[in-house]
Amino acid sequence: MDEGDAEPPLVVVPGADSSSRQLCFAWGPAEVLVCETLFGRAGTEDGAPSSSRVFVVRRDQDIYIQTLRKLFNESHGIFMGLQRSEEELAGKSRKAQLVQVSKNYRSVIRACMEDMHQAAVSTRDPALQGQYSTQVSILSAMELIWNLCEILFVEAATAGPLLLRLLDWVRLHVCDVDSMVREVLSSESPSKHKLFWNVVDVFVLQGRMDEARHLLSKEASANPTSMNMYRILDDLMKKMPVPSLSNTQTLTELELKWQHWHEECQRYLQDGTFASNPHMESICKILLGDEDAILEKKELMTTWYHFLVTRLLYSHPTVKPMELRFYAQSSMDLFLGGESSPEPLDMILMAAFEFEMHQVIKECSIVLSNWWFVAHLTDLLDHCKLLQSHNLYFGSNMREFLLLEYASGLFSHHSLWQLGVDYFDHCPQYGRVYLELHIERIPLSTEQKALKVLRICEQRQMHEQVRSVCKIMAMKALRNNRLGSALSWSIRAKDAAFATLISDRFLKDYCERGCFSDLDLIDNLGPSMLLSDRLTFLGKYREFHRLYGEQRFAEAARLLLTLMTAHIAPCSFWMTLLTDALPLLEQKEVIFSAEQTYELMRCLEDLTAGNPDKKKFQDDDIETTKVEMLRLALARNLARVIVKEGTVEGS
Repeated sequence: MDEGDAEPPLVVVPGADSSSRQLCFAWGPAEVLVCETLFGRAGTEDGAPSSSRVFVVRRDQDIYIQTLRKLFNESHGIFMGLQRSEEELAGKSRKAQLVQVSKNYRSVIRACMEDMHQAAVSTRDPALQGQYSTQVSILSAMELIWNLCEILFVEAATAGPLLLRLLDWVRLHVCDVDSMVREVLSSESPSKHKLFWNVVDVFVLQGRMDEARHLLSKEASANPTSMNMYRILDDLMKKMPVPSLSNTQTLTELELKWQHWHEECQRYLQDGTFASNPHMESICKILLGDEDAILEKKELMTTWYHFLVTRLLYSHPTVKPMELRFYAQSSMDLFLGGESSPEPLDMILMAAFEFEMHQVIKECSIVLSNWWFVAHLTDLLDHCKLLQSHNLYFGSNMREFLLLEYASGLFSHHSLWQLGVDYFDHCPQYGRVYLELHIERIPLSTEQKALKVLRICEQRQMHEQVRSVCKIMAMKALRNNRLGSALSWSIRAKDAAFATLISDRFLKDYCERGCFSDLDLIDNLGPSMLLSDRLTFLGKYREFHRLYGEQRFAEAARLLLTLMTAHIAPCSFWMTLLTDALPLLEQKEVIFSAEQTYELMRCLEDLTAGNPDKKKFQDDDIETTKVEMLRLALARNLARVIVKEGTVEGS
């Protein structure tokens, strides 16, 4: 939108005193953060420090209204179906399918409007009633505009059927008539009811001739003196030529029939046939398209576009689409008569009658309270191949720009963000960039939500975002001392440094408790243990314990020695590894060979001699005792090995 076309809406921050404090703000992905500042103020008048407040102003407040959930959720399914069926839409069936898609959108709007109306009726809170009533009005206007766009742009009704579609449009959206009809028909004597002629007039104004004739028959039965006039008027109404949706008659044939019928109506009016009954005479004038007679019923029509359709019905039934703009403008001028200026809704409808699609979308973007309407309508019109002339728009095409705005709003909601993902997917130019930026801002409040985000990122090969999600969840798990979950997330992120950190925590936990937690995870690391040396050590060390538990001592000894000599174990853990060798050294059967024993001795000497905390070893009685026990066990094992190996050689 051009910024000069409309002033930006003023945001009233509740509780903010602009006269005493200054406000600063910063835009977020879908909202503005406003806070009071203490700039230039040392404190309040009484010397106490002044408090500061923070306000969050959302730009798409509608997505937080519970009763509008149906609108967002169900329309998402329609949108996705339209994108999937694009390749299937071809030939004559293409228009029919697009019209059906449009009707599906309208049915969702209407269902949501009915739910909102029920909510307004059922609540006792005046504030909520006002909110619901406002939303009903907005949804009603949305359906009205969408229906007109469907007729003019999607279906592209031609002369003849165009008028029938406009009549259906007016009948659908003028709902006040139904209550008046029920009141008249439920009375004991409908023809005597004060609203009887109003109802007849409304039926005539809407082209509902059968219903008007049915009511007039009641008048004829009640007043035999008017029987002759009734029969003539009934015959005129019955014979009125109307366009057909089928191609059974040409426009020329319709115009000839209509001209003959029009002349017949004129003749009866001039003969004074209805002079004794002002109501019937007025109806005859309406049939003749007398603008003054139609305008006399202004209160019954309530809107200028109802007047437009009635005027076309009785004056120009074969109106062509491109002629609508002239009749629409003159009808608005005649109906309003300078008494009031057009409302925003009037300007939107006028833009539609003028076939200014870009203007319709622009005005709706300014007036309506959310992006849902313009995003979905523009997408539908784009599938109708009607927006090529308005391709460039803020660096992107108009369809994509509006879908990006709508999806961005969805991402500020705790659950609707999942719908926004699909909208971004169908924005070929900037959709992926927007998705990457927004998905990083989703609060990963639960592991289930994190898995949803992760699945979305993995499906789209968003590797950086996958790593980011896994790192965040790994850090959360680590803070909560859930080491198994933290290790699992770090492996999924392929983060070697973090996997090393968590492996160290596992080893530290083992040293303190004497056993491992999350054994299933460690036992099933598989190729993942190659992510880092420390993780490899953790997996192999757990394997050593498993071999020892299965009494496969020789294999356990070889693995333990490998862990010592490969230098993948942290130095702080060497004493633990050497201590684990003690039970193997004390076995009745010799496990370690002479060469292996010498290797263990060298490791022990390296630990005690090369350790920077050598003094700590000397001062710590426990550590000193461990070293002495190890030296003794190694010496005894070496003696046993020499005896055994010498005996074997001698024999």
